[in-house]
Amino acid sequence: MTSPVQARPAESAGRRALWLAFAAVVMTFLLPLAGLVMSIFALVVAIRAIPTLRSVSKPTGTAVTGIVLAALALPVSLSMAAMQLYLSDELSAYSDCRAGAGTVVAQKECVDQLEQALQKKMPFIQPGDIQFPFTP
Repeated sequence: MTSPVQARPAESAGRRALWLAFAAVVMTFLLPLAGLVMSIFALVVAIRAIPTLRSVSKPTGTAVTGIVLAALALPVSLSMAAMQLYLSDELSAYSDCRAGAGTVVAQKECVDQLEQALQKKMPFIQPGDIQFPFTP
């Protein structure tokens, strides 16, 4: 005989939605494609948590906060993922160049090559507009 599957308590639905939304925000900045998937998942869970919380007369503030966070993470992750896909060739060439650069001068040449490639792809960027962290 099998034991019945116990459902998670309705009281934790709001917290679960909030944690998933927070994870979506974090994933958006670490891995934009994963953040996109996670924000959609968090949005669905948060929306489904509201009726669950109302059915047991609990406040819906955590679920609403989860909806807001997931809804904010969704367009940000979508735009970041689109930008990464659009600039994938330039970014991989820069990564390869930096891996082979052994001197500060060679690293600066890699940055200059990346700036030139980005200017070709996006003509609205002016020279010197791009600031890279940790570059000499």
